[in-house]
Amino acid sequence: MDNSLPIAYLSILLLVLLIAGIVVFRQVLKTRKTENNLGRLQKKLNNEKGTVQEYYELGSIYLEKKLYAQAIALFQKALKAAEQEEENVAPIYNGLGYAAFCQEQYDLAIRHYKDALKLKPDYIVALNNLGHAYEKKNLTAPALETYEQVLKAQPNNVTAKRRAETIRKRLVTSNQ
Repeated sequence: MDNSLPIAYLSILLLVLLIAGIVVFRQVLKTRKTENNLGRLQKKLNNEKGTVQEYYELGSIYLEKKLYAQAIALFQKALKAAEQEEENVAPIYNGLGYAAFCQEQYDLAIRHYKDALKLKPDYIVALNNLGHAYEKKNLTAPALETYEQVLKAQPNNVTAKRRAETIRKRLVTSNQ
């Protein structure tokens, strides 16, 4: 009797289990690292005043965990700390914009993204985020213009290409 078929099935099953095990292991390591950073930063910032980078890092962790109100509070502390230090605060405004966006406060998100872009006009992430916020507000012309600005700076930007194409298709469909 030929045993090659069951052996092939078992081999494939073992390969799938190995790949799944590796993926789970990597996720556990990532989660563990995030939780360690979270604990370390919370402990430090509860006991003393933190740096701009520490507040920003903790705020980013809260964004990952979808704790938007806490993230906003930490980003605002980062901005206050940045007044004393000369730091690039564009990422902080982008984080504030993202937190507002996730809470469906699109006008506030747009304002924060624009603040980030005033400080760093070539900030591609903030431009893409601004375009997305315009889309959510049904402001298709500014959204398309923003995505085209991204594509001028980065012609191969996948997000901007995809979103601009979607808007163009929607405009063509609505004009017919």
